[in-house]
Amino acid sequence: MYCSVLATTNINNNNGGFSAHLIRKNSPNSPLYKHKNNKVHRRLMGPNTPGSRMKIDPGSGEHIMKFSMGTPPFDIYAIADTGSDLLWTQCQPCKACYKTNFGVFDPRKSSTYRNITCRASDCRLVALSRPLDYQPNFCRENPKGPCLYRYAYMDTSSSTGALAKETVTLTSTTGKVVTLKDIIFGCGNENNSTITGTEMGVIGLGRGPLSFVSQIAPYVGGKRFSHCLVPDPNIESKIYFGNGSEVLGEGVLTVPLFDEQPGGSNYYVTVPGITIGNDFVPFNSTGTLLTKGNMLVDSGTPMTYLPQEFFDRVVAQLKKTVELESFISPEDSTLCFNSTTVPKFPTVALHFEGGGELPLNETQLFQRNEETKAFCFMMVNTTTEDYGTFGGSLQIDFLIGFDLDTKVVSFKPTNCANFNKS
Repeated sequence: MYCSVLATTNINNNNGGFSAHLIRKNSPNSPLYKHKNNKVHRRLMGPNTPGSRMKIDPGSGEHIMKFSMGTPPFDIYAIADTGSDLLWTQCQPCKACYKTNFGVFDPRKSSTYRNITCRASDCRLVALSRPLDYQPNFCRENPKGPCLYRYAYMDTSSSTGALAKETVTLTSTTGKVVTLKDIIFGCGNENNSTITGTEMGVIGLGRGPLSFVSQIAPYVGGKRFSHCLVPDPNIESKIYFGNGSEVLGEGVLTVPLFDEQPGGSNYYVTVPGITIGNDFVPFNSTGTLLTKGNMLVDSGTPMTYLPQEFFDRVVAQLKKTVELESFISPEDSTLCFNSTTVPKFPTVALHFEGGGELPLNETQLFQRNEETKAFCFMMVNTTTEDYGTFGGSLQIDFLIGFDLDTKVVSFKPTNCANFNKS
């Protein structure tokens, strides 16, 4: 299989799963807090897939997962991303690495680091895990050489290096230590990033065979995980892996995942439209937008994006329903409403394939702009996509479960600040 796990007493003996903390990047509790950066949109570019369908947004709404790599352990702060597969970090010796404030992992100092060669079956997994490029020409010419990869982004950010295996250690929410052996990761020694001084890599939670979720599945009870994102950046969120991560009880909405392509990393669902007040606004009314798999559920993107055509209909309905002066923010092009007090917004619900409806509250939909004192809509337009992105702001105060085996995603309204599965 992909990895082996040292099942010590620190893994939940009742169910085999475990949980970890997620730290908001802009939280005072985050080690990255003092290194604020402008919001940049990264779009993964794969060799055989439309790059525009994969997105990471390293804005302040990202969540960081802390873990350690190697023996002795070296601390890593990585973006937890449901929109990609690979776990990667910068590695010494660096040919070209971007600057960070937390050092760079040196595999030469670890007794548990293992190279993956071109001949290894694990190397072939790269070709199945788009948008990775495993440099097939190099492997044909150097079958005993290292299994090379390249992860590229639309904003020119990239990570290039060799796949390897290493021991990953993390502290669970119960304070116990979880040790995971032989985790496949990208050891990047040529990395270029428009973000510097912050994240040390990415922990991919996607659907492909190289994702962290897929690798640990045989040892925690299956390919499933859930997370509960807290609105207050001062409070840590939680993520649950394996058995015990199920989303159960009353009020659960479960919808099917759309299979975009074999080996695809992303979690797509089908959204026919949205209800605002008493009116239904269709996602696709002209036939120019996607009708299946038209919404990407992505925790790595703070904002929610709608295709321009759908966005225009949503904004028009909001303006019609909210009887307040509105304007478009010049800072980030969001729709804002002027009000000195919290206004009464209409009821809003997202519709899913199969007839399910997901009510959205004001905290998820609107945010107070401290400079203008206006209330701004947390959905924005995209002019380059025919699909939408269900971003992190809409995921606040939902327990959201991803089950890769049954190919469903589940939503349950939850007070995440007070929620604890363990």
